[in-house]
Amino acid sequence: MVVAYLSAEIGLWSELHTYSGGLGVLAGDHVKSAADAGIDLVAITLLYRQGYGRQHLDESGNQSESYPEIDPAEHLIDTGIELTLPLDGSTLHSRIWLAEVVGLGGHTVPVYFLDTRHEANAPEHAALGNRLYGGDDSVRLRQEYLLGVGGIRALNALGHGPFTGLHLNEGHCTFAALEMLSQGWSRDGLRARSLFTTHTPVPAGHDRFAWKEVESVVADLLPDDVRTFSGCEESCSMSHLAIGLVGKVNAVSNLNAWVASGMFEGVHIEPITNGVHHLTWASPPMAAVYDEHLRGWRSDPAKLAHAGRIPDDALVPARQEARAVLRDLVQASTGVEFEESRLTIGFARRFATYKRANLVFSDLPRLRALGAGRIQFVFAGKAHPRDEGGKQLIRDIFASGAEVADEIPVAFLEDYSMATGLAMTSGVDIWLNNPVRPFEASGTSGMKAALNGVPNLSILDGWWPEACEHGVNGWAIGEAEADRDDVRDAEALYSVLEHEVLPAWEEGDARWAHLMRAAIATSARFTGARMVSDYQRFYDSFH
Repeated sequence: MVVAYLSAEIGLWSELHTYSGGLGVLAGDHVKSAADAGIDLVAITLLYRQGYGRQHLDESGNQSESYPEIDPAEHLIDTGIELTLPLDGSTLHSRIWLAEVVGLGGHTVPVYFLDTRHEANAPEHAALGNRLYGGDDSVRLRQEYLLGVGGIRALNALGHGPFTGLHLNEGHCTFAALEMLSQGWSRDGLRARSLFTTHTPVPAGHDRFAWKEVESVVADLLPDDVRTFSGCEESCSMSHLAIGLVGKVNAVSNLNAWVASGMFEGVHIEPITNGVHHLTWASPPMAAVYDEHLRGWRSDPAKLAHAGRIPDDALVPARQEARAVLRDLVQASTGVEFEESRLTIGFARRFATYKRANLVFSDLPRLRALGAGRIQFVFAGKAHPRDEGGKQLIRDIFASGAEVADEIPVAFLEDYSMATGLAMTSGVDIWLNNPVRPFEASGTSGMKAALNGVPNLSILDGWWPEACEHGVNGWAIGEAEADRDDVRDAEALYSVLEHEVLPAWEEGDARWAHLMRAAIATSARFTGARMVSDYQRFYDSFH
């Protein structure tokens, strides 16, 4: 059994910054967890020589980007094998690089990166691999052609075919299904042997291309009846095309599956809630505690469910160590001094407007009244280079932070990465998440926080409705309302902070340790190991 796993981004480690955020890091966790589980997976993605862009912030929070070049030879193995594809009346050339992801038991999952920086390519073709999500529709369409069609042909050239099945992570890689048809799979065979994972709960997040453009790039790979079975007459929605071709579809949380069912009417969408790779995302101090008190957790992270047996005198010092690492990072990076005694609230994610990063600053007098001398905030995250609304959110946080700085320290860590993410999810005391429900597909950062004993304070969106035990392992903000009302949600956030979170914090270590143990025990259900065991059921059904 060999399953081909395709994703537009796969984030394996910080320095190889060919990922933008949740989707890519989730794909990396999927690959790592599959390696631990001994699953015969082969993964393929694109190499972006300039990544997603390095974030720079000035003193007012204005974001700019630079694009330092990645040298793949510093990170990856050159396979020596090259791919050629017909494109635009000429030939697209791609080098193929390899990262070997070795699991806990020694099983290896290869991850291949297609690289268009080739001397034989025309400049516009060489530039296809410059940036992740950086081009216009013309660039994106050609990138997705390389990923889907080129990805399958590359895996065959590398000796990994024939495949038992196909796993398409989001619509960017849909053309892989067309390539399998061209290689001899029947429509019924494709449906029996493929899975499509949808993450994006908003229609605007799904790529759409003009049919004329698609036909010019994909050419004779398109079936004659493609507009009929995809339900797309006007333009080609990559997600609808995928659903029209594959047999099985899943979303990445229970709520996300319900939302997706409304977007793709008449399609059964199975929920497989995301999980995080526990060995990547447990901080060193916490991992040492688990080694001592939850033996075997590395090979069986379900043992985290027994966190109740971890004594306070092991848990509290480990958390203090992780907190100190974050305080040092904040001081070194921003000059803001955090106090050990204050409740540290963390917020880090992609800066999209629906995630409402500035909600906690909606009413500064109210925030001062409840938080002066008691709380401090650390933020991180990038806005897409063309997302002016997201960039404005960052400026808003800088402005609000400056207003309350004398009473409530506010830090913003520049150029959010996997390394920053680990320091934050393990070093804060509360993980804050307040999107407009139901637009958060899953929210894996909150799972990483729980894994490190950090309670979530979150809107009931994404994974949190499945995990939240209010006042036990974290807190809910509001009552799962489905309409946007920032005033209502800010009031709910302030209320729970003032009347529940801060009193629990100020009760002392014994009370907080109970919350931490409950958060860790909850994380046992949201690991990559559990996630890939759920996907294994689909893989086993491929025939």
